Amino acid sequence: MEKKVKKDPSEMRHGYTTGACATAVTKAALIALITGEEQENATIHLPIGRDATFTIEKCAITKDTASCETIKDAGDDPDATHQALIISTVKFIDSPGIVLDGGVGVGRVTKPGLPVPVGEAAINPVPRKMIITTVQETLEEFQIDRGVKVVISVPEGEEMAKKTLNGRLGIIGGISILGTRGTVVPFSSSAYMASIVQAISVAKASGCEHLVLTTGGRSEKYGMALLPDLPEEAFIEMGDFVGFSLKQCKKQEIKKVTLVGMMGKFSKVAQGVMMVHSKSAPIDFGFLAEIARSVGASEELAVEIENANTASQVGDMMLEANHDEFFNKLCVSCCHSALKEVNGGIEMETAIYTLKGQLLGRAVGIESID
Repeated sequence: MEKKVKKDPSEMRHGYTTGACATAVTKAALIALITGEEQENATIHLPIGRDATFTIEKCAITKDTASCETIKDAGDDPDATHQALIISTVKFIDSPGIVLDGGVGVGRVTKPGLPVPVGEAAINPVPRKMIITTVQETLEEFQIDRGVKVVISVPEGEEMAKKTLNGRLGIIGGISILGTRGTVVPFSSSAYMASIVQAISVAKASGCEHLVLTTGGRSEKYGMALLPDLPEEAFIEMGDFVGFSLKQCKKQEIKKVTLVGMMGKFSKVAQGVMMVHSKSAPIDFGFLAEIARSVGASEELAVEIENANTASQVGDMMLEANHDEFFNKLCVSCCHSALKEVNGGIEMETAIYTLKGQLLGRAVGIESID
C-alpha cells in the first residue's frame, strides 16, 4: 500500500506542492549524506508559515551521494502531478556554494518570459529559495562548510508534463517544480491562473502583440484555423478565467486580444460575467431574447428563447430562423464587456463557434464601448 504524506487531520483534503516535496527530500538526503543514517521522514518550514512532515519512501546512501524519495500527495486537488515520485540526489562538491539543478523528468526552460532564465531547470523562484535555504540551514546545523550539489528528479515527469501547459511555455522534458505556499488547496485555481500569467509573459517576450484567449483545447484549435498567421505562443487557454486573463493582458500591455469560444460560456461573457464556470452566474435568457429582438426575431421566437434550457439551444433556434446577425451582435457584446472589464486600452475581437467548429459569428476591431 502506498504511504502518503503525513497531514494534520483537520486538513486531510489539502496536499503539498512539488516544491515542498523537493525541499523535504533534499533535506533528508543531505542529512543522510552527513550522518550516514537513512532518513524515514523530513520536517520543513512552509512559505505559509507552518511546518510539515513528509514520509521518505526510500533513502539510499553511497560514499559520495545520498538520494531520498517521497510521493507527492496533492490532496483532493485535480493535479497532474498527484502521486508523482519526487527524488533529490545530494553530493558534496569542491567549489563553495549550493548548485541546484533538475534531473530526469524536470523540465528545462527554452523560451524567455518565465521567472526562470532560459537554459535552467524549471524550478520556480519560491521552491528554489526553499531548497537552497533549507540546505544552508542544515549545513549550519551540522557545522559543515562545504559546497553542495542538489539534483531534483521526477521519473514520470515527462509523461505528466503532457497534461500541463509546459510544452507551450517552452518548458521541455518534464514538469516544473512549483508552489508559492507549499500547500495545495483542494480544487484551487491558483496553479491554473499562474500558468495563464506565465503563458502571457512568454507570448509577450516572444514579441506577440496579438493574443488569442480560448476557453479550451477545442476552441483553441478553431482559433488557430481562424488566425493561422499567429505563432503558437499567441494562443492561450484561459479556461473559465475570462476577466483574470483579460486583466493580465492589459497589465502586460498586449495590444490586441481575440476571444474564441462557444455559445454557453460566451453568452455569459456578453452579459458581463467574467468567470464562466458552469456553476457561476446562470445564463440570462432574457438578455439573449433582447439581442434576438434587436436583429428582427419575432416575439414568438423571443419568448421561446426566454424559456430555453441552454445557450446552445438558443443558437440552434437563431440558426434555424436564419438570424445570423444575432451571433455577430453577441460577439460585439462580448467585446464591450471585455473592454469594460479592463477599462479599455485593448483592441478586442470575439469569435463564437459551434462544438463542431462552425463559425457562428465574429466581431473585429472593437476598441471602445458604444
